[in-house]
Amino acid sequence: MKKLLSSALLMVLSFSAYSATFNADDVIRKNIATTKGFGDSIETMKMVIYSQSGDKVERVMTSKVFEVADDGDKQMITFENPADVRGSAVLTHTKVVGNDDQWIYLPAVRRAKRISSANKSGPFMGSEFAYEDLGSSEFGKFTYEPVGTEDVDGMSFFKVKRTPTYERSGYSNQVVWIDAQSYLIRKIDMYDNAGQLYKTELMTDYKNFFDNYWRPGKIVMVNHKNNRKTEMYLSENIKFRNGFSEREFERNAMGR
Repeated sequence: MKKLLSSALLMVLSFSAYSATFNADDVIRKNIATTKGFGDSIETMKMVIYSQSGDKVERVMTSKVFEVADDGDKQMITFENPADVRGSAVLTHTKVVGNDDQWIYLPAVRRAKRISSANKSGPFMGSEFAYEDLGSSEFGKFTYEPVGTEDVDGMSFFKVKRTPTYERSGYSNQVVWIDAQSYLIRKIDMYDNAGQLYKTELMTDYKNFFDNYWRPGKIVMVNHKNNRKTEMYLSENIKFRNGFSEREFERNAMGR
């Protein structure tokens, strides 16, 4: 029995050691490769915000994205419904390194206001997503280290701990669950600056475009502190390679 227990313990220890030896940078680069090559896109999105009691508010948005070859993507989100947010817009210029540039446009004041780095950890239009969650995933925005591998429901995952390199993040670190077969992100556990589990982001219903570009059809953000969640539905009416110009994603284009 002692020999059996020793053998079992050795197998567990060996697996743990093996699990943590994968190259986290390589895994992340392979994941990022699945998000590139679309050029530009436009689509209608629906965001459903649930309160702690289960009440919900639905918001409809138009999202335009412009892929930048040597920098992060640029995204303009404009709210269409309901009436109290109609015409509001958020513009994000993702940076490869450092804080993203972000602005919010409110029709009532008819001007775009820069979102300071101190406010980017705040809720995006009352949802459980933060403004810092909106930018594209760029390699230089984090440092990476392997946590291990895990099998769940017949799927194998690489678990990578990523730590923000930009200032004033609302997260001390995040553990990213990456499908070992497709290199798609399925889950992100986000920890606050005290090291406590803060949020969990789930990505499902992936669809493939252009053979190598993938995007989830549904994203759910669960807040473990206030027991609220927000669901984001990315529509099937997405259109790629529309010939957008980079000028359409500048601050002075907001509110047009």
